[in-house]
Amino acid sequence: MPKLIRLYITHVAIGFGIAGAFVGMLLWFNIANLWHLVSHSDKGWLAVLVLWLANGIVFAGVQFAIAVMNMKDDDDEPRGGHRQRVSRSNGQMAPVRITAEGRPDAPKRG
Repeated sequence: MPKLIRLYITHVAIGFGIAGAFVGMLLWFNIANLWHLVSHSDKGWLAVLVLWLANGIVFAGVQFAIAVMNMKDDDDEPRGGHRQRVSRSNGQMAPVRITAEGRPDAPKRG
């Protein structure tokens, strides 16, 4: 199996595991009376499944994004080619006068 696919599956599984812990804590601490709503409904298991899947998609995406962003290269080599010096006749920079002219279609002031 390619390394990238293995990395993706591993971090998606980690994300869904974190989502499971998150949903478990939501139910354990009875946030927004969620445990009562789930336990007193005949379709409560479906609500927990949908909550876990929705949070799992979010947490898996974040987990994989963090893993990909941490895959940086530690290259300290210079990039972009070699820079060449600009040769000037005397080695000094000289200012150049440029005249600014108004636009021909601009209204005249005054």
